[in-house]
Amino acid sequence: MIALFTDFGLSDPYVGQLHALFAREAPGVPVIDLFHSVPDFHVRAGAYLLPAYARDFPPATVFVGVVDPGVGGARRPVMLKADGRWYVGPDNGLFEIVMRRAVEHECRVIRWRPARLSDSFHGRDLFAPAAARLARGETPDSEPVTLTVSADESWPEDLPEIVYVDHYGNGITGLRAETLNPRKALRIGGETVNYARVFSEASPGAAFWYENANGLAEIAVNRGSAAARFGLKPGDRVGIPEA
Repeated sequence: MIALFTDFGLSDPYVGQLHALFAREAPGVPVIDLFHSVPDFHVRAGAYLLPAYARDFPPATVFVGVVDPGVGGARRPVMLKADGRWYVGPDNGLFEIVMRRAVEHECRVIRWRPARLSDSFHGRDLFAPAAARLARGETPDSEPVTLTVSADESWPEDLPEIVYVDHYGNGITGLRAETLNPRKALRIGGETVNYARVFSEASPGAAFWYENANGLAEIAVNRGSAAARFGLKPGDRVGIPEA
């Protein structure tokens, strides 16, 4: 199985071009469009979203992760194997949190190159063909390497920021809900929001946070939009008041 995780969106031809590549290079292998609305160019947001949404995929799944504002530059193309799953994409931090949380991992820099490699679409020309080879049980020419990791404190184990806003206006954070036990209140937009297990436990129009189906703390308004109420956008800080 191949799973796609990108900031490409669905209004342009890029996702379709990936599917065409896989139909040619890995016929019969299921291709899942997991996420194509990672915030544009926001590598760090993608890094915290990816492990939450990848966790339920079976071993041997090959993830193609492309949030790559440095495409064509010095960042390396890599393949990370973490707890039996492969992650193929740029060595720019996108796979850092996956690696940190893995029990076992290894990383390889991709040395294989296609006959035609555009400067601006490595997702189609390099990462997707490498992923297709992995899905076929082959290993592209590569060698062991250490994944580049961030050296500053802006990449903590859990990120107290909004990393994604869905079409309901709910704000997904980079905080694993399990780290907030006991269920602490959160602060966003100058307001304190308390925990509710499900939407029906909050009054209509009330803001709250809950553990979403992927284990992340998510800020919502029952029958409303947290994005409209708080002006949410990726990168907004989420406060955790002291007990």
